[in-house]
Amino acid sequence: MSHDPGKAQEAIIDEFAFFDDWMDRYQHLIDLGRQLPTFPEELRTDDHLLAGCQSNVWFVTQGDADCLEFKACSDAAIVSGLIALVLKIYSGASAADILSTQPTFIEAIGLGKHLSATRANGLRSMLDAIMNAASSHLSYRAG
Repeated sequence: MSHDPGKAQEAIIDEFAFFDDWMDRYQHLIDLGRQLPTFPEELRTDDHLLAGCQSNVWFVTQGDADCLEFKACSDAAIVSGLIALVLKIYSGASAADILSTQPTFIEAIGLGKHLSATRANGLRSMLDAIMNAASSHLSYRAG
């Protein structure tokens, strides 16, 4: 049984519903970012830097179409929190489940309204990288 990104997304939406105001939500995001697993120093290279992010975001994909694992880190606190959310939802899921799970959490928890344009672009770049990895693993398997 692989990780279910839809259920993980619902859990995040429920978790953020607990916070009444945006300062609390930002603090929760920062706390989540602090809990990210350590990102290997040897992977902090230009090859793994994600384009489209204002802050530095290093991102790697491992696994296959049945189970894709993502690792990422950032040098910015809020961005690290966004990474934590994205990894909770998509890391460990199959490529097919990733592609069928749209990131509805962005609007559902209010990120769409409260992220700066540069952070929103960075989040979009991360999601694009995840969707592209899933898509290429599925087409590789089909080929």
